[in-house]
Amino acid sequence: MPASLIASTWPLLLGMGILMLGAGLQSTLLGVRAQAEGFPTAAIGVVMSCYYVGFLVGTTLAPRLIRGVGHVRVFSAFAAVAAASTLCQAVFVTPVVWGAMRLVTGVCLAGIYVVAESWLNDRATQETRSRLLALYMVVLYGGLGAAQFLLLVSDPGSDTPFMLVAALVCLAIVPLVLSAHGAPAVDTPRGVRFRDLYRRSPLGVVAVIMSGLMSSIVFSLGPVYARQSGMDDAAIAVFMAGSILAGVLTQYPVGMLADRLERRAVIAGVSGLAAALGCWLALWHGTPGITLLLAASLISGLVLSVYSLGVSHVNDRLETSEMVAASSALLLLNGAAAVVGPIVGGVLMERQGVDAYFATLAVIAAALMVFCVWRRTRRAPVPREQRGPFIKAQPETTAVTDESQWRDPAERKAG
Repeated sequence: MPASLIASTWPLLLGMGILMLGAGLQSTLLGVRAQAEGFPTAAIGVVMSCYYVGFLVGTTLAPRLIRGVGHVRVFSAFAAVAAASTLCQAVFVTPVVWGAMRLVTGVCLAGIYVVAESWLNDRATQETRSRLLALYMVVLYGGLGAAQFLLLVSDPGSDTPFMLVAALVCLAIVPLVLSAHGAPAVDTPRGVRFRDLYRRSPLGVVAVIMSGLMSSIVFSLGPVYARQSGMDDAAIAVFMAGSILAGVLTQYPVGMLADRLERRAVIAGVSGLAAALGCWLALWHGTPGITLLLAASLISGLVLSVYSLGVSHVNDRLETSEMVAASSALLLLNGAAAVVGPIVGGVLMERQGVDAYFATLAVIAAALMVFCVWRRTRRAPVPREQRGPFIKAQPETTAVTDESQWRDPAERKAG
């Protein structure tokens, strides 16, 4: 990768890495603290779902704000508000306030991701885009994974970790504000219709939706499962770090298979294996240990790879000129499903017990596998020579931004 490209993007990458430390710690902290405060599991699910509601709002709101005041000011403003919302959660420990502040956090982080990813797309060229975005994903996943261990240096029952989150979010502003490089320009291309996407690739669209359900359950209810299973803070940190970092390790093996084999077969295989592991873990009542950690990490890695497979399958059915607009529509579908996941999972865990965590993941994965097998009987596969490259997975918090994010909200709604 050219040294000039690294020089022009390292402040942004550093800022995003610091931000991920704060965002990753906050997500796990809320689940652990809510358990300690005696919040009902269903209420915890609703609180965590509020983040995804805010995320959907933020992806629509941010482009308009950026067009008005610029990238750096939007990044700084959203980071400041996100830090303030975190401090409010330390002061007012109630499900209602936490849900409202979690929604605000979702709006702010979505806006920050829009800024960051559009900035990277502006700096990259056709020859460097994949490597630059891959580096960006490593920074995000690494920050999210490392953040889990910050839970060990502060007492989740105190206000200290909330202050640590707020401090990290504020520090994320510094590298970007001090950067000497200018902000990117803003474009406004055309939109895309959801029904056209489904008509082109029913399985790809359904896979993206199912991915939103499953990944939101992993990120939001994973700490709740760990706490209810009797894990201490250190074990919870390791459990969540393994679940997140497994998403990095599974991408390249799954990607190689998806490029060499028919994508539908890989989707069916990944979802089927995830369903089988989920059923086994739901029925297994052994003492939490290395076996549980490895199995839970594997199922999380498989779940987090479904989005990539779904997007790649959709792109196989599109013209090159349509791919940019399609990614924004798929993001909105994925985010909308992510709102529902923690609510459904939280209610089931409240009624059926802690084992419902893996059981819910298993049922969703099995449903995707069945749909995939049915779709294989309805349409011939895409010829190998017409397939696009495998699209690397995005973390739960990223906006997958490209030029399609800059469509006017009215056009987005019509599309």
